[in-house]
Amino acid sequence: MLLVETYIDRSAIQGIGLFARRFIARGAVVWELRPAYDRLIAVEQWESETGTVKDYLDRYAYPSRAHPGFILFEADDARYMNHADEPNCDVSDEQLHVALRDIQPDEELTCDYGAFFPGGFEMLGDR
Repeated sequence: MLLVETYIDRSAIQGIGLFARRFIARGAVVWELRPAYDRLIAVEQWESETGTVKDYLDRYAYPSRAHPGFILFEADDARYMNHADEPNCDVSDEQLHVALRDIQPDEELTCDYGAFFPGGFEMLGDR
């Protein structure tokens, strides 16, 4: 779940993005895994889906590094965080995502999608 105040808006990076509503200090925890809300979905379940459900999961879920055989679906707007080669958030720890530097109000929060897919993007759809 997001632990900082954010909003979604149009992104210059890709369609919709996630933006800071207030200043976020470097090192602040931006997001943490909360199993009561964020969902681990068995890969077999994901693979059995079709149509719009499959398309949605392909776009917004990613392989769980801590729980092999599962994908992780974030229940909040964190799923709108876009990729950047020089991101302002570190998502390499599946439990906690932190700000890599100070993030100003109205600045887009970004991450490196490579952290979600250390072996490449072949598991979930065309990202």
